[in-house]
Amino acid sequence: MSASVPEYKSAKYEHLDRWISYYRQIQEVLSSRPENLLEIGKGSGLVSTVLKSRGLAVTSLDIDPEVKPDIVGSVLALPFEDKKFDVTLCAEVLEHLPFEDFPKALSEIRRVTRRAVVLSLPNWGWTFWLGFKLPLLPKLDFFWKLTGILKHPPGGEHFWEIGKRGYPLRKISSAIEAAGFRIRTTYLKPDSPYHRFFLLDIA
Repeated sequence: MSASVPEYKSAKYEHLDRWISYYRQIQEVLSSRPENLLEIGKGSGLVSTVLKSRGLAVTSLDIDPEVKPDIVGSVLALPFEDKKFDVTLCAEVLEHLPFEDFPKALSEIRRVTRRAVVLSLPNWGWTFWLGFKLPLLPKLDFFWKLTGILKHPPGGEHFWEIGKRGYPLRKISSAIEAAGFRIRTTYLKPDSPYHRFFLLDIA
């Protein structure tokens, strides 16, 4: 890839796992039936384009002006009034901040959100997946991850990931709840095992 081509515009960036994540982001947002949405981290813009095509009023925010968000800004200081948005979508963003900033980012997201948050974060681990399908029966999946083995290396784009040593799921869940959210559900799926979704309600 040429250094002049942003990563989000490259063919390598739009791999199948990411498209599955896009699908789940869209489905989870639409299932919440919001009238308006804050999307933190615009990326390629595909998710907001689809949601806008469904008649949803989407405001995108990103720290990178190159992705042409509606608002250039930081999740650590969201430039919006309290409870402005029905739902906030924040997918694969907060791991780009040092973990000590995680509570502040969550607090800002909660402040500007009225009802619910769709959050996804990377969940590292060695994945084991066994699936099979028998005639006339639904497909069965047996899926688990071995985590807590590797320490997250310094440098790179991510400061931390769920499943790396020192960042178990319970630590991330506790931080989310301490910020004033109720975790309605959290899940991983075998077809996209690196992306853990959290569906959060305002507590």
